[in-house]
Amino acid sequence: MKKPASTPLPAWVDIVITPLFNVGIALFAAGLIIWSIGENPFEALNLLVLGALSDGYGLGYTLYYTTNFIFTGLAVAVAFHAGLFNIGGEGQAYIGGLGLGLAVLATDSFLPFWLLWPLGLIACGLAGAAWAYIPGRLQATRGSHIVITTIMFNFIAAALMVYLMAHILIEPGQMSPESRSFKAAGHLLFLHEIAPWFGMSIVSTPLNIAIFWALLCCVFVWFFLWHTRWGYAIRALGQNEKAAIYAGIDPKKITVMTLCFSGMLAGFMSFNELMGVHHKLLLNFTAGYGFTGIAVSLMGRNHPAGIVVASLLFGILYQGGAELSFSMPTITREMVVTIQGLIILFCGALSLMSKPLIDSVFRRLLYAR
Repeated sequence: MKKPASTPLPAWVDIVITPLFNVGIALFAAGLIIWSIGENPFEALNLLVLGALSDGYGLGYTLYYTTNFIFTGLAVAVAFHAGLFNIGGEGQAYIGGLGLGLAVLATDSFLPFWLLWPLGLIACGLAGAAWAYIPGRLQATRGSHIVITTIMFNFIAAALMVYLMAHILIEPGQMSPESRSFKAAGHLLFLHEIAPWFGMSIVSTPLNIAIFWALLCCVFVWFFLWHTRWGYAIRALGQNEKAAIYAGIDPKKITVMTLCFSGMLAGFMSFNELMGVHHKLLLNFTAGYGFTGIAVSLMGRNHPAGIVVASLLFGILYQGGAELSFSMPTITREMVVTIQGLIILFCGALSLMSKPLIDSVFRRLLYAR
């Protein structure tokens, strides 16, 4: 006897099968584009994967990109569980970097690393949360749409950073709008510096200890959302606001709290970029990671475990795409961005397009008698 159509399918169908199917469609579309210019799509895919994973150099860069995507993906996911579409991760990460930079520049001459690292982490988290607080407050008290306000705040953050870097924080005597370099105490350890402690040797890449903080954030977000009262309130508000109010949940309070938490996670991205890699405050260090985090969250079904996998996929696309454009000159950097865009399109904007077909197939496979 068949089970009714309303019977829910196992969670792994939605979390694993649907994203993989969407990635397959995106890669097929990308393969058609590559084939149309006279190149072998299978060879291109092989070069992309090998460029990202075949050696320590490529893997290090892949995981470095993955770290950024984890932070921004978690930021989007937390807000999404409350029914809020926070697309201001780019601006929140930018202001988070400003907070981190100011804190480190003010104290790196006298604080040791074991105090400076936590200070930088706290500063970028608080600054990102503060920047997200205003859109959250406007949404909760004025009904301002969170999508519009977070978009606006991205532009405001960019303009503010340009002014500060060009006129106030720029290192005297140089043309480039950058601050002075952080002192050694403000540099996170690279993994290639830690490896010899354990008798290993890995090549030099930007991968640093911020990746461990990103993974800890995944565990914390999972525990917070599914094993605390506040997490339950966030998810209840996102599922049904009227029912949440009836249960005694204050939607205004939860909205503001969730946006601040989301902004804090986005701000953590600057911990990896500024203290981990650049070791100075500079313009455009966010490099679009905040926007890509939207696709990462959607593809990962707004779950920390799924976000880690989706972040790794986009890390492979970023690093492997760079190697692909180098190995196949006919595949330009712009075409690689197009391939990345197809992944985002099918796994983000069109993520539910294939769901009815997949649900129908798996109902037949799992429940047919």
